[in-house]
Amino acid sequence: IISVGLRPDICPLINSYFIKYSVCFLLSVLETPWCSPIKVKHGYANCRTPQGEYYKNVLGTRCDIRCQKGYELHGPLQLICQSSKRWSGKVLCKQKRCPTLSMPTNGGFKCLDGAYFGSRCEYYCSPGYQLKGDRIVTCMDNKVWSGRPASCVDTEPPRIQCPSVKEKTAEPNKLTARVFWDTPEGRDTADGILTDVILKGLPPGSHFPEGDHKIQYTVYDRAENKGTCKFLVKVRVRRCVKLNAPDNGYIKCSGDGNNYGATCEFSCIGGYELQGSPARVCQYNLGWSGVEPTCAPMNINVNVRTAAALLDQFYEKRRLLIISTPTAANFFYRMQLGMLQPAQCGLDLRHVTVVELVGVFPAQIGRIGVKLLPPSLALQLRLLLRIPHYNFNIVVMDKHGMDKERYPFPATPAELFALIDNFPLRKEEMKLQAEIGQSCP
Repeated sequence: IISVGLRPDICPLINSYFIKYSVCFLLSVLETPWCSPIKVKHGYANCRTPQGEYYKNVLGTRCDIRCQKGYELHGPLQLICQSSKRWSGKVLCKQKRCPTLSMPTNGGFKCLDGAYFGSRCEYYCSPGYQLKGDRIVTCMDNKVWSGRPASCVDTEPPRIQCPSVKEKTAEPNKLTARVFWDTPEGRDTADGILTDVILKGLPPGSHFPEGDHKIQYTVYDRAENKGTCKFLVKVRVRRCVKLNAPDNGYIKCSGDGNNYGATCEFSCIGGYELQGSPARVCQYNLGWSGVEPTCAPMNINVNVRTAAALLDQFYEKRRLLIISTPTAANFFYRMQLGMLQPAQCGLDLRHVTVVELVGVFPAQIGRIGVKLLPPSLALQLRLLLRIPHYNFNIVVMDKHGMDKERYPFPATPAELFALIDNFPLRKEEMKLQAEIGQSCP
């Protein structure tokens, strides 16, 4: 009957009672709901009856099962209403679930609805760490979390605090100052593990020269983030106005020449004597002690009463070359004067004064340049220095009045200069003369 497509509305038209009863009964069975209605929680069924019947649960009905978004089907894709009045299987739409998220090192996450579809999870990091990746992820329909995997990284540099500027003034007669400070300590905001503090510059307790000095400290954490701090060490030297050597003289200063506490000593070249302060000190008020010195031509007083008084005038000022001869006609005497005359520059350079003692008592005289010594003074000088009266003799004395050498015959300038250049004080004189360019042609 089904195959010929008979409908229930043909029953009144059938004349045979038996045929009419059989056909109509069968049609009523086919048209009557047979299986229980399908209800799919979180899903739906799309059913097709064999002949397009009104009820969607008649015998032979086929239902395609679908789940809502975020749910997945557990069971067959299609159910059939069977003669046993049961559907051919059981179905269930379960909520989709994403894999469990991995806990980031040094961080964590919080989720609103576990790992189910639609759940939103937010990552966070421990103090000192920064989140790398997406902060918020969502469980999607394909059971995969949205966004990039998150991790917590240490990007914050460690903290280190340097002291403030250190300023110090050098002590008297020094060009440096010793400066102290506490070595700064670094602090890491993450795991607290740091490398040793690295110093760039002089360490605390060092002697710092005049000027500004940059001190830098650097520290690294385990993630190689760098923390740095800097400060200045300022050393000042109090200074007076720089002094110059007097005309025809020298200057020798300690320290840097004009720093607080420096001492400058003055001296004059041969033939000049110092007037004023022989030494001056740079004071705290940045002024110099004493009086400005000058070098005046040396004035030798030959009218003194004793030979000792005469020699005292040369003490620490001049060296003496005393030439004694019994007569002005003495061959050695004339030869000596002849050799010294062209060497006058070398004598002046070495601060040598020539004293001539000529004749024998009572007819004897002395001469220093153009100044004549009284006979009595010349006699005293010979007696004091034990110089023979009747022989040619040369006596060389240093600036301390010490008898350094005697010659019974003429001495060449080269011999005399080689001797004198080894005297005390001469080395320093030579250095000063070289500095100002004083020399003989």
